[in-house]
Amino acid sequence: MALERLGSSLYDALKKVFRAGVVDEATVKELVLDIQRALLQADVNVKLVLEISKRIEDRALKEKVPPGVSRREHVINVVYEEFTRFLGEKPAPLKIETEKRNVLMLVGIQGSGKTTSTVKLARYFQKRGLKTGLVCADTFRPGAYAQMEQFAKQSNISVYGDAKAKNSKDIALKGLKAFNDYDVVIVDTSGRHKGEKGLIEEMKTLEKAVKPDEVILVIDGTIGQQAATQAKALHEATPIGSIFVAKLDGSARGGGALSAVAAIGAPIRFIGTGEKIDDVEIFVPSRFVGRLLGMGDLQSLIEKVREAEVKIPEKKARALLSGKFTLTDMYEQLESMKSMGPLRHILKMIPGASYNIPEDKMETAEDSLKAWRVIIQSMTPDEKDNPKKFNASRIRRVARGSGTSEKEVKELLDRYSMMRKMFKTIRRKGIPFLGKKFRMPQEGEL
Repeated sequence: MALERLGSSLYDALKKVFRAGVVDEATVKELVLDIQRALLQADVNVKLVLEISKRIEDRALKEKVPPGVSRREHVINVVYEEFTRFLGEKPAPLKIETEKRNVLMLVGIQGSGKTTSTVKLARYFQKRGLKTGLVCADTFRPGAYAQMEQFAKQSNISVYGDAKAKNSKDIALKGLKAFNDYDVVIVDTSGRHKGEKGLIEEMKTLEKAVKPDEVILVIDGTIGQQAATQAKALHEATPIGSIFVAKLDGSARGGGALSAVAAIGAPIRFIGTGEKIDDVEIFVPSRFVGRLLGMGDLQSLIEKVREAEVKIPEKKARALLSGKFTLTDMYEQLESMKSMGPLRHILKMIPGASYNIPEDKMETAEDSLKAWRVIIQSMTPDEKDNPKKFNASRIRRVARGSGTSEKEVKELLDRYSMMRKMFKTIRRKGIPFLGKKFRMPQEGEL
């Protein structure tokens, strides 16, 4: 069952509480049954399902409702708090010391997405100004080094490895030596299965040789309850410091992987949210639960906006505010939005948005954004700078060149006109929803 489906089921269960005329014992019991059903379908361990549902029922029915809070609000808050507790407290930040080289070692089950997660993690540190290197000590899987090198090349991340090497310990030690002056070195290891004793022993040997500051277990977000037993076996071989849940992008069953937290007691520290190299986030239980229950995650949204922010030169800022907004500027905005990730991931962070917008509408919006980028790319420089020149023949030519319809080109031009008017309004009146005291600076004030 997809995480989207789990979240949607939980959101629907909470909606019943919102709509109930009276929130009584029967309402609470129905909510608990809905939650149990959703979690079991998401492949969460039965024991954990019973534990969390019992705590929700007991607290919702027996706890005294705080002053100024309705019983309805109290029940919703209990669900939110118990799901957050189930996922663990917010993990302490990964300790990266600036005066020394920090070594991380990633371990995991074969096929868990470990190599991809290793590169994503390197990119995460690189974006924060740390000199980061990767060591491919996976000598078991053919093509592991080539895959890592190809993925890392996208962001100029240094990789050490040898496609012909057989001794993972030698590769790891040579890699550490090569990256002696780096801030962070991440060692990728061969994929393990709890039944493969030889590979488990290799993991122990590597850990002793590398002496990592932290061992991170990569769990595949798409597998079920077997994640817990696999995690236990690996944890017994090499104590796990934290967990990276990969492939948690909406196609995941999710519940089984999250159950691994309870199995070994290590916190989830990172989650992979998509296929791109930048699709990695710090895992914050309260934020994750907020998104899962349809309550949103505005803090993560703000951080994504800041990360994707395009620095606008002073001259261009004045031009935008005076209404000189071209299709080239619009294209830059679309590219900036693209770097924030898929639209459905952004909408998850807005309270109620992801479950209130039909799936087909979401796909249509994403398709429109993709089409608009291609349409603008098919225009001449003169058309981008002077959109008023567009007539029927130009629209037909751009539609043919971009492989889109004339209707889509017209929709783009209409949206462009709306954005241009918005910039003029900001110039004249300030930002509408922030009030006049946030008025944009006039010429000479920048």
